[in-house]
Amino acid sequence: MQHFFKGHVKSCFAALVATAFMGASVSALATELPAGTVISKANLDQIKNDTFMGHTISSLLTDRMVTEIRNFNRKIPLAARTELPNDPKWVEATQKYSGDVKYDAKTREITGYKAGLPFPTINESDPDAGEKIMWSYYYGSPSYPHDLFSDVAFMTFNSSGYESSQAWVFDRMRNRGRLGQSTTTADSGDWISKTIFVGVSPQDIKGTGTFTTRYDVPGKLEDQFVYIKSARRVRRLSGNAWMDPVAGFDFLDDDFYVYNARPSQYLHNKLIGKRWILAGADIKLDHDASKAGSPGEWPIIDSKEAPYWNAVTPMMPREVWVVECTPPGEHPYARKVVYVDTQLYAIYRGEIYDKKGEPWRSIDYYFGPLTGKKSGIKYVTPLVGTFVDFKARHATFFALPDPVADRDRTGSDYTPNALESYQ
Repeated sequence: MQHFFKGHVKSCFAALVATAFMGASVSALATELPAGTVISKANLDQIKNDTFMGHTISSLLTDRMVTEIRNFNRKIPLAARTELPNDPKWVEATQKYSGDVKYDAKTREITGYKAGLPFPTINESDPDAGEKIMWSYYYGSPSYPHDLFSDVAFMTFNSSGYESSQAWVFDRMRNRGRLGQSTTTADSGDWISKTIFVGVSPQDIKGTGTFTTRYDVPGKLEDQFVYIKSARRVRRLSGNAWMDPVAGFDFLDDDFYVYNARPSQYLHNKLIGKRWILAGADIKLDHDASKAGSPGEWPIIDSKEAPYWNAVTPMMPREVWVVECTPPGEHPYARKVVYVDTQLYAIYRGEIYDKKGEPWRSIDYYFGPLTGKKSGIKYVTPLVGTFVDFKARHATFFALPDPVADRDRTGSDYTPNALESYQ
């Protein structure tokens, strides 16, 4: 028995030494990858334990991103992390006004907001942390200019590749959280935003679009109007249009900026945790107008390899809040998981699940710097995005080639009749 015990101990010790040696060998083999390395299905297994800017590749990818790389040919070039600008006016407004903001757990609403981030400090142990993160995004993210006007190029793809191109206009003005002026609102109205979203080409969709007024009143549904071409009239839509699909694309009205709802319209917004992911946070958008109407117009699209809809743009490590958002029962989605920048409160990615709890869609937004034309305020704003429906094997890509922020507009410039000017 004593002989057996000594032999057993000796074997265990040898195993421990071997395990330690193997662990040291793996650690020694792991390397810090240089910027410019492209993650793909061909090398993912070889580099997943390597690091980039101190983070392992596996820790920078969500499970759904790994699936997209392995099964849908997604490629991600690595970019060195850069510090994105926080405009001094935004920082000043946060410091000045955030102390007045109160969250009511019963109503899931906030009061006292004027400008900047309503909740600049989030405690992960706070049971309402997820709600406060989404309110900070909704009201205070610098990805929302005072007003934003841009032509938007859309391309759709099916399982065979490129399908069609469309040109739209996105024009939104915000009435809350305005910086660098005498008041933090544009006027005394009870609205938070007015949005014109209208198609301009090809001819068969010209004039198709909506005008939406979103109110800053708990429980008050937004007003949405559409121009009916056959009747040559503007008509009001139902107040729940925020849950409706948009123009045959692979997204809902609720998917603009990944999450386009008042946080209290969702049943709850639950903080899952904090982590680092790869994000498109400081991109440059190339545009080849000579190839208009084809995927080659936007070199960022991987039009050479199936499924042909992937955006290939350098991505950097960014720290994010991971929030699980559960919409009301009548919403098409069962839940949406969003990845919110812990500094800028921009949302880089959304992962969507159907009523069976199965993966359905993913949304990726890629941001670049933008300076207000009149205000001079520095923002980060989406320049490119993809909406992929994995069940339908269909995707929508968009690009904003030349967005303009802060044109010094007024609320009276935005009315339902504006839709008629695009006919």
